[in-house]
Amino acid sequence: MILELDCGNSFIKWRLIASDTCERLHAGIADTDSQLFRDLETLADLRIRHCRFVSVRSDAESAELIAELGRRFNVPVVCAQSLERLGDVSNGYDDYSRLGLDRWLAILGAYHLGQRACLVIDLGTAVTADFVASDGCHLGGFICPGLPLMRDQLSTHTRRIRYDRGAAVAALASLEPGRSTVEAVERGCLLMLRGFVRAQYDEALKRFPDGVEVFLTGGDAELVRDVVPGAQVVPDLVFVGLAIACPLV
Repeated sequence: MILELDCGNSFIKWRLIASDTCERLHAGIADTDSQLFRDLETLADLRIRHCRFVSVRSDAESAELIAELGRRFNVPVVCAQSLERLGDVSNGYDDYSRLGLDRWLAILGAYHLGQRACLVIDLGTAVTADFVASDGCHLGGFICPGLPLMRDQLSTHTRRIRYDRGAAVAALASLEPGRSTVEAVERGCLLMLRGFVRAQYDEALKRFPDGVEVFLTGGDAELVRDVVPGAQVVPDLVFVGLAIACPLV
């Protein structure tokens, strides 16, 4: 088995794939390192032989988790790194090392799947949009707050905005004008998110008149899927790129 880990700002996404076929065997999301290990150790057929790792955490936090993986499973951990170029894909940042690893891997994965101009939008804690030309040249992108950040900022700076997660989910069943605070906040934030996605798509159509492949990933991707005709929702897009960046042979 190959263990793949995507350590984001809020969660750790993980999956186990077969070493020979790359078939996904198990997957999950953990809030903490300890929960990750608890989840893995409940699997009766756990036989990890390799580990691929990407993290946007601090170097110290990442090193601690890598060391614990080595202690518990006695496996080498291969870590993704930002590069100036990998295969046909070039990094568009002036300082390539400053491009977030999750964005770099999503770009690699999208271009591998699309093989033409791409718009890659990752809808998580933050939302990122990246443009990749048909020759694999990354043209740069945009970053804005995602739904969790917009929601948290409103609740932090506005005293009377208080509601639980269940109410938030229920409020998103419609985009009619809200008749309660939770409906007004949740639907307003979602409309801002959908407007951002639509603006990125319009920009991509202008930049790539010969056609563009749109890839959506991240926890809130399904909330905007209908905004972009023909968009592909690929939940494991970062893992697709991780396998390209960290081959095991």
